[in-house]
Amino acid sequence: MGRFFFFSFLSLLWVPLIFPTVMALPLYTNSRWIVDGEGKRVKLACVNWVSHLEVVVAEGLSKQPVHAISERIKSMGFNCVRLTWPLFLATNDSLASLTVRQSFQNLGLSESIAGIKANNPSIVDLSLIQAFQAVVSSLGTNNVMVILDNHISKPGWCCSASDRNGFFGDEYFNPDLWVKGLTRMARIFNGVANVVGMSLRNELRGARQNINDWYRYMQKGAEAVHSTNPNVLVILSGLNYDKDLSFIRDQPVDITFTGKLVYEMHWYGFTDGKAWESGNPNQVCGRVVNNMMRLSGFLLEQGRPLFVSEFGIDLRGTNVNDNRYFNCFMAVAAEHDLDWALWTLVGSYYLREGVIGSSEYYGVLDSNWRDIRNPSFLKRISTLQSPFQGPGLEETNRHKVIFHPLTGLCVLRKSLLEPLRLGPCTDSEAWSYTSQKTLKLMGTRYCLQAEGLDDPAALGIICTVPGSKWEVISDSQMHLSTKVGNGTTVCLDVDSNNNVVTTTCKCISRDNMCDPESQWFKLVDSTRSSKAKEIF
Repeated sequence: MGRFFFFSFLSLLWVPLIFPTVMALPLYTNSRWIVDGEGKRVKLACVNWVSHLEVVVAEGLSKQPVHAISERIKSMGFNCVRLTWPLFLATNDSLASLTVRQSFQNLGLSESIAGIKANNPSIVDLSLIQAFQAVVSSLGTNNVMVILDNHISKPGWCCSASDRNGFFGDEYFNPDLWVKGLTRMARIFNGVANVVGMSLRNELRGARQNINDWYRYMQKGAEAVHSTNPNVLVILSGLNYDKDLSFIRDQPVDITFTGKLVYEMHWYGFTDGKAWESGNPNQVCGRVVNNMMRLSGFLLEQGRPLFVSEFGIDLRGTNVNDNRYFNCFMAVAAEHDLDWALWTLVGSYYLREGVIGSSEYYGVLDSNWRDIRNPSFLKRISTLQSPFQGPGLEETNRHKVIFHPLTGLCVLRKSLLEPLRLGPCTDSEAWSYTSQKTLKLMGTRYCLQAEGLDDPAALGIICTVPGSKWEVISDSQMHLSTKVGNGTTVCLDVDSNNNVVTTTCKCISRDNMCDPESQWFKLVDSTRSSKAKEIF
């Protein structure tokens, strides 16, 4: 083990931490939901902001003022940041006492120092822990919640199975030191209103990982954090890079507190290698979702909160594997109304794996941290930034919306004289899926009907005729199919103008060269009232 230093933070760290009220904080759990102090659901719609690499400074401060970045996060619709930090920031005196300027100088990053002096002159001579606090403070000023994520021990890029940071007992992962580091961070941010959660450790992995040590140390870390800062949610990751929580099914965590425990998982396209690119998307989606539900999604069924703390794609839009995965992810995230944190905010890094100024193509912002890298992507996920249901959101009777993962939009009807088309889910009428397998507009006689191949989908009042019974087919469970009058089977689809039409069902199985994405729809439960005007 390396040499570690224990110290008092009092001489290093005080930055004024004054925040306006974000909501009725702190947060709690209620069954599978995260709720505020009034019992109303708070959906975590977060973005990851990296602060755990060698410099140990939140990325981007050489490109833009911290307040501008925080304002941009809020304006993009995110209500929280998963802010990463390395354990040594809280346990190694010689590291934590470095100033921002010194940290960059030690790595030969003179250009970044000039950028921070220009954009954040009040930060450049703060200690690293003070600079971290300044970022949290800026986010609080902009009503953005923060989840502190202990991402790694030794500062650097994460993660590999052999980086000696992966599991309790590894060279850089002394479990007793880890508990002391968590305790110190919990103490620093005790009473800081917008710090609503602490994720105990990112992506446990490697040859040492085992269930017995997981329970031993994760329970110890959870108790330490809660006893020091009872306000924060305590977030536990699983094994195998945050993919596997299956052991919780039969052996719940044994802790002394309630109403604060959340579990986290990660899910990327590359989690399953190149399966999305090489396989049939329907079959891959069905298989991957079943596996995800077996490993972690079952927690929702058990009434335990599950936070997808990392997901994301190459936002250049050219990665077939990522694009296919994300259509499936969107459906699952909507169906289960998941809490989540997108990887990542970061447009570029000061230094990553020896490369200065490397771009991050999974980043929402561009390499200059000025513009949005892919505005259509941001618009697409905006539907997932608001909850469909949950405690305190019972605005109307439970119903379905017909969600289209490819666009992030829902099926809606402007008037009886216009065809069905896609639009904002906030404008969707309330649908029901009946035992007769009809899709009916609730409170009306109207149901969804197919009139023929390549025709617009329509509404009708005789809901027993051919083209009115909709079967959910394919392994993805996202094709809505029906038989029209001549016996032809058609599927619900969307044309290039976002009109809802019925076409030949495609890519149901085997073929890995075609994409079924335009024909994927998910019936999502909602209790939110619609902004649509009454037309009947």
